[in-house]
Amino acid sequence: MSSIRPWRTIERRQSRQIMVGSVPVGGDAPITVQTMTNTLTSDAKATIDQIRRCEEAGADLIRVSCPDVESTAAFKEIARAATVPLIADIHFHYKRALEAADAGAACLRINPGNIGSDERVAEVVRAAKANGCAIRIGVNAGSLEKDLLEKYGEPCPEALVESALDHIKLLQDHDFHDYKVAVKASDVFLAVAAYQGLADATDCPLHLGITEAGGLIGGTVKSSIGMGNLLWAGIGDTLRVSLSAEPEEEVRVGFEMLKALGLRTRGVRVVSCPSCARQGFDVIRTVEALEDRLQHIKTPLSLSVLGCVVNGPGEARETDIGLTGGGNGKHMVYLSGLTDHTVEDADMLDHIVKLVEAKAAEIEAADEAATDAAKVPAEPAE
Repeated sequence: MSSIRPWRTIERRQSRQIMVGSVPVGGDAPITVQTMTNTLTSDAKATIDQIRRCEEAGADLIRVSCPDVESTAAFKEIARAATVPLIADIHFHYKRALEAADAGAACLRINPGNIGSDERVAEVVRAAKANGCAIRIGVNAGSLEKDLLEKYGEPCPEALVESALDHIKLLQDHDFHDYKVAVKASDVFLAVAAYQGLADATDCPLHLGITEAGGLIGGTVKSSIGMGNLLWAGIGDTLRVSLSAEPEEEVRVGFEMLKALGLRTRGVRVVSCPSCARQGFDVIRTVEALEDRLQHIKTPLSLSVLGCVVNGPGEARETDIGLTGGGNGKHMVYLSGLTDHTVEDADMLDHIVKLVEAKAAEIEAADEAATDAAKVPAEPAE
């Protein structure tokens, strides 16, 4: 955000940067948005189809569960078909990690302390190094080690942080440093406090999540409170919104969260009113239709949709395209903050979609021209 508005500035925590395939995580890299497939991984076609929908929604990274040998056997085909790096989710069997690394995983989600002996950890590290895999340590309040539960009496921030540091040490002892860490809990207060403690204790990239957050609405609210708190404080390098919803919905919510804080800009940012008796058109249905029809737009731009002239003109001044409800089924359209023309009810949706598509194309063309101009070498001075 602009430094002329310091109240909008977020100072990100300084973390080490690692690579997850071709995607940088940590350091000054953009905060990445992840999701996880819920198809049977052994069904490569169904999994690839779901990955494709997540990619179209903008997912930077996608996690795929590998609970059995049939899953890791299918993983190679899935990884070849994916256009974003894949993370193999491993829980207890170290051989699945070895198989996934060989099959093209860009990252292994694993808790080193859960897979057995030190030699097994060493084998996984060797496989990760040989295949250029990162590792994500995933600590969860619901599956803390027994000794930590006995020590602390219950899952608490200190227990989650200690578990994470124990797992980190196992990797560091084998000279492996391409890792990121999560300390998730379904309790918002517990998760936030644990991430704050871990952020102070290590410089590794942090993967944010409120685990088992709930359905689309409840889980979005819960995740936004927890992860929004951390992101606003500059904590977090990659995130997953865990919802009992389709994976592509997790991606959309993740991007909306980052857009609200000015940390990522992708697609159309819609400013709309909750509607009231003053509305000149059905704001709720209009916004629903526009959000659905504009999902294909990836270029960052803003659209205001307000039902009447009370706040409509003011919001339109701050957005690329604005729509304000008027009387007799005729509504005002604003372009670049200025009143431009009116549109009739019957034509309104199609008209706004065309305006947004045209504006996106204009922005993309300008960006390409600027990029091309930057590549042209300066003429030598005479």
